[in-house]
Amino acid sequence: MRVSGTPIGSICAAALALFLAGCGQQQNSAQAQEQRPAPEVMVTTLAPQRVEIVSELPGRTAPYRVAEVRPQVTGVIRKRLFTEGGEVRADQQLYEIDPARYQAAYDSARASLARAQSALNSAKLLAERYRTLIEARAVSKQQYDDAVASQQQAEADVASAKAAIETAGINLVYTKVLAPISGRVGRSTVTEGALVTSDQTAALATVQQLDPIYVDVTQSTTQLLRLQHELANGQLQSAGADQATVKLVFDDGTEYSQLGKLLFSEVTVDHGTGSVTMRAVFPNPQRQLLPGMFVHARLVEGVSEQALLVPQQGVSRNQRGEPTALVVGQDNKVEMRVLKVDRAIGDKWLVLDGVKAGDKVVVEGLQKARPGTVVRAVEANKLSDEAPQEQPNPGERKLTQRQ
Repeated sequence: MRVSGTPIGSICAAALALFLAGCGQQQNSAQAQEQRPAPEVMVTTLAPQRVEIVSELPGRTAPYRVAEVRPQVTGVIRKRLFTEGGEVRADQQLYEIDPARYQAAYDSARASLARAQSALNSAKLLAERYRTLIEARAVSKQQYDDAVASQQQAEADVASAKAAIETAGINLVYTKVLAPISGRVGRSTVTEGALVTSDQTAALATVQQLDPIYVDVTQSTTQLLRLQHELANGQLQSAGADQATVKLVFDDGTEYSQLGKLLFSEVTVDHGTGSVTMRAVFPNPQRQLLPGMFVHARLVEGVSEQALLVPQQGVSRNQRGEPTALVVGQDNKVEMRVLKVDRAIGDKWLVLDGVKAGDKVVVEGLQKARPGTVVRAVEANKLSDEAPQEQPNPGERKLTQRQ
């Protein structure tokens, strides 16, 4: 029998040959796969580390005290007795206003007092004399009453003259313009020969106390309540009653050498943003901190003794957006783990769940390590004893390892 001119036996023989050839190729491919070595991947063995929980708050420096130097009397500036930008002491003379008119007023008040005291002495003698004569009925009662009234008037004149002397003396003292506080004085707004008045709005100069110095930081009310709770529970490093120790970092990343105290009292809530302004105080003996500088305040909130840090190159995300990592098990098989991460620290993630100490996380060769495949794990550079240096964003809670 023939089909399309081809014997049936020939067709069956050809089909059998093709089937046997395919089986042979599959067997050779399986043998080649078995003989192929396991792919090599780089792994990092996780080890618990001691890290500090840090909250970083942006802020600006502000002087501890600010005093504007203003004239209390009207006159012409004769001398300026300070160097602009220099340090001054409290009650140090800064300006001298021409005292001539005020010296004359003081001398006139003293002369008026002498005249009033002379009149008082005369009135007293007359009243004493009339008191003796009235007993002998040598003078009338009206004359005696007039003498007593004259004495009282003279006493009032003396008191008024003394007050005038005091006022004139105060004005004379005010011709010496003194520094109200100790600190650094700014530029002078007037020069010698300038006319100043007692009611002018412009200050002659400004004195700012820079040691200690304030750092005003901004924080949300929710985070403020959390910080107060952590301070009360002892999680924050305390610097006294209702105070926490705080470090200062400049805008270029360098750290200020002095520790400060963060105050939680006298905060004001911004009705528009719901944030509060907290004030930290820092010693500033070298005047390294100047008013208006942008800085970061770092608070150590707590310490985690068993933190696990996973390199970021070993963490990816699945279709659900969940962070995942490939872990090499004891049988060298790759497993997929879903992680729970907290935050980034430098080039690593702080992992809260999904891996444990001793797990080998694949950090290189991820394309070779598919879940279920057998790989040959090669240890990458071990984690250093020191945690990586992070560059946190202002206002975010960060972690840094204790140095």
